[in-house]
Amino acid sequence: MNDVTEQAVTGGDVLVDTLVAHGVDTASTVSGESFLAVLEALRRKRNQINLITNRHEGGGSFAAEAYGKLTGRPAALFVSRGPGATNAAIGVHTARQDCSPMLLFVGHVRSTSQGREAFQEIDQAAMFRPIAKAVLQPNNSDQIAAVTAQAVALSMAGRPGPVVVVLPRDLTDGAVSDATIPIPRPRQAVTPDADTLGRAAQMLAQAERPLLLSGEIIAIQDASAPLLALAEAMGAPVMSSYRRQDTFPNEHPAYVGHLEINRLPYQQAALNDADLLISVGGRMDGITSEDGALPRNHQRFLQIYPEAEVLARCQSDLSLLSDPAAACAALAERLNTAVDPAWRDGLHEAYLASREPGAVAVRGAVDLSWVAAEVQRQVPPEAVILTDGGSFARWIHRFYSFRAAHSQAGPVSGAMGYGVPGAIGARLARPERAAIAFVGDGGFMMTGQEMVTAVEQNIDLVVVVCDNGVHGSILEGQRQRFGADHIYGTRLSSPDFAALARSYGCAAWRVERNEDFAAALSGALAHTGPSLIHLLTDDRDIAPFDKGPDAV
Repeated sequence: MNDVTEQAVTGGDVLVDTLVAHGVDTASTVSGESFLAVLEALRRKRNQINLITNRHEGGGSFAAEAYGKLTGRPAALFVSRGPGATNAAIGVHTARQDCSPMLLFVGHVRSTSQGREAFQEIDQAAMFRPIAKAVLQPNNSDQIAAVTAQAVALSMAGRPGPVVVVLPRDLTDGAVSDATIPIPRPRQAVTPDADTLGRAAQMLAQAERPLLLSGEIIAIQDASAPLLALAEAMGAPVMSSYRRQDTFPNEHPAYVGHLEINRLPYQQAALNDADLLISVGGRMDGITSEDGALPRNHQRFLQIYPEAEVLARCQSDLSLLSDPAAACAALAERLNTAVDPAWRDGLHEAYLASREPGAVAVRGAVDLSWVAAEVQRQVPPEAVILTDGGSFARWIHRFYSFRAAHSQAGPVSGAMGYGVPGAIGARLARPERAAIAFVGDGGFMMTGQEMVTAVEQNIDLVVVVCDNGVHGSILEGQRQRFGADHIYGTRLSSPDFAALARSYGCAAWRVERNEDFAAALSGALAHTGPSLIHLLTDDRDIAPFDKGPDAV
């Protein structure tokens, strides 16, 4: 029998106390012996930090990324060194590219063993530095509280992102001499310089066909309302950056579509005809910018972003270092006249026509445009719609209308396996909202076991597995480049996903025709706990476009 006696305050204790004091209330883990003191501290604080035990570190990191994306605050993930850390790296990379605040704590070898190729040792800083916002490591137990507080603040400052904290085991086990917790400090606002703001207002006033591009910081900082005010003051159309459709209400007359991998003809025309592009809170990622093809040579480019490094890299005609809400509000106040809205209105009409169900002919018995429309009919606007990496996601992007802020989650990096654990993170982040994850058969086989985590935690979510038996975008690339008889290495043999889900303890339905989906969705939404719909699609209906480039 173990006697519980009063013990010294450990590094693990002050770490967890610091997280609580700094507003971190959600954590995930795949437990490891290298951070037992942290687990014990989490047990003691279980009424203040909700700890989810994932089945794989990659699942935990995706869940933490989705939480940060939908709240603007970081969740914490605790993993072991070596294999645990490398498994978690996929979510760190996703969080970096998506600009999502996230904390990864890696239980490491003892400080006296570092550099000796100890069991499972890797150079954490060397591995994570290229994909994380920062990699921190305390030198002794007394530094753990300060380093943890720094990590929380860094994850949300400027361009948000993932911060990795390396924790040698002897430091979290060790006693601290001073258990004082650093005082939380609010994120410092980035406000626009008056002179630059004046020049930006002049650019807007001189433009005849300005086009606003809404980006990730709009979502992170909940700045949709100021952006809408600016769009209305300008009379300008708005396109959302890749997988950022929830940054602007899609039903508004100014909204003219999503900068998807594939661009529709009316979008290409708009991108060519615009004389001024204004990126508001967007880092101009590769897909949004067409790998740097935007802006066009004839266009002026104004970028509004809260981090100087991003502005310097994009080399706009004018860079406005600012949080987007402050900049949008100030610019809207300075505008005296608006451009003729006829251009905007015509683009919005083209957008509405492009998302009509059935606008793209399909060959299979399931049309994902009708599936998206049925989801639209049954779920409230605030429901969170998640799309995994895969070409099937483009059907949802095109045919689902995002009507509320914080209602979309998906990996800008195209990381497969995001959907199921991302839905868990979404429900933890926004427990009052339904979460529906669309995932391909390939992506589900990577992290689908996290459905067990949802069962264990009794988390309501719906997973729609779009099963076409192939790696769609790759197979389509083979068809286009080499011909249909050269398909190789891209066909998949999958289980009965509905039966698999039931074995996990989920409710499940199998759908092979459009007309059967409505009842399945209704049943899944009514079910308490996780549910899955196995949706069989045709591998000839890869994406809702005539042709698609290699993409995810």
